[in-house]
This record gives sequence, C-alpha cells and structure tokens, in this order.
Amino acid sequence: MPHATDTTDAEGLTVGQVSARLGVTVRALHHWDETGLARPSLRTAAGYRLYTAGDVERLHRVVVYRELGLGLDRIGALLDDPATDVPGALRAQRTQIAERIERLQRLDAGLDRMIDAHERGLLLTAEQQAAIFGPEWNPDGPAEARRRYGDTTQWRQYAERAASRGPEEWQAVADAMTDLDRALGEAMDAGVAPGSPEANRLVERHREVFTSYFPLTRQMQVCLGRMYEADPGFAAHYDGIRAGLATWFRHIVDADARAHGIDPDTATWQ
Repeated sequence: MPHATDTTDAEGLTVGQVSARLGVTVRALHHWDETGLARPSLRTAAGYRLYTAGDVERLHRVVVYRELGLGLDRIGALLDDPATDVPGALRAQRTQIAERIERLQRLDAGLDRMIDAHERGLLLTAEQQAAIFGPEWNPDGPAEARRRYGDTTQWRQYAERAASRGPEEWQAVADAMTDLDRALGEAMDAGVAPGSPEANRLVERHREVFTSYFPLTRQMQVCLGRMYEADPGFAAHYDGIRAGLATWFRHIVDADARAHGIDPDTATWQ
C-alpha cells in the first residue's frame, strides 16, 4: 500500500508531489498552510491535503516572491490585499536587489584582490613598484617573500593589508619608512644611546610604521633587528644609510626590549 503523501487524486496533488514539482520542502508547505499563506483547497477522505491547479499557481507566485527576497507577510499582502500596489512593490524590491547585486559585485572584486594579494603579495606593476620604492627595489621580492613566508600568520596579515592598498597608500608607507630610516641615521650621528628615551621612541616608531605590513610585537622586533644585522640584503640597506646603522639599530631594539622585561638572547618570533 503506497504512503499517504504519495497518493494521487484526480482532483489534486499531494504535498509530496507539490514539493517535488516546485522545489520547496514539505515543511515549508506545511508552514504556509498553517499561516494561511497558501492552503490546499481539498482533502482526501482520509484527511490528507490536496492542492488544486489554482493552489499550485498561488504557490508558484509565493515561490517567485520569496526568491525575490520578500517576506511572507509582504507576500500575503501582494496576493490578497486588493489595495496593494503590486507593480510598485515589485519595483521597490527590484531596487533593493540592484543594490544587493552592486554590493556583491564589490565583494567579488574585493575577494579577487584578496586572492591576488595572498598569491602575489603586492598588487602593483613593476613600474609602480620602482616609482614608489626606488630604482633599487627588486620587483621579484614579494614573490620570494611568499615562497619563504607564505604559510605564516604574518603573510596572511600582510596580504589582507595589501589587498586594500593602491599606489597612493603604498607611497605613504614608503614615505613613512624613508622618514624613519632618515631619523635613525640622524640619531646615530647625534650619538643617541641605546636605552635612552629618544632611542626608545625610535624603537616604538619603528614598530608603529612596521605595522603597515603586519602587527609587530617587541619579541618579534628583536628577531627582526637581528635579521637586519645578519642578512646581507638588509644590512646593506641600513649600512648604506649610515655605516654601522644595522648594528646600532639592533642595540637600541635590544635595550628597549630589556626595559620591558624581554631577554633579547632568548626572544622568539611571537
């Protein structure tokens, strides 16, 4: 004997049949029935719901309006209230949908930039990079950084920042770094001592400027200072500003770390 909801009747369709035909759940049909939004007009002798052709047509309209984003109360008014301006309501809904589409398109574009930033690191052409960072800048540097650090939290943080930046924003970052390098060189020339208030302010400034790339803790800054001194590329950059600047910078970072209870000799990247 077939299940009741699969039983057909010459005068109507069962809940299961309507569910399959319209692509809506039986639960939704029951809910619309209970709220009076779309009730089946017929019942079998056993009391099972049956939908007529007119019922199914009303359900079609419910499904369409729901897909357009209308609430059930609004759908009920469109279907039953003769005073409702149906074209006006649909135009208003079309405006909302157009706005939603525009937001989704912006989101899609943002996702494309985010994906590119994670994969490339810097969303600038080689010409833009040279104009912003100078002729000595290596345009392959971001790709090399991704190969070395692409699986780290810091690379993900960097990519999220890079995705929202254009040439003007990167120019501001480059200018801030250039100003900091100049200040470091001038402080070293002036004999600023590690651990002094002025040296500590420069260390704090370095950490603030560096957050353009990713958040930098004091322990991470210690590790970075040692890399600046040990890595030939970084050392050449800083020593090109002032001879011995890479080592001096490490010393002021270490002194600041000690003042905050951090042993530079045991500092880790955290």
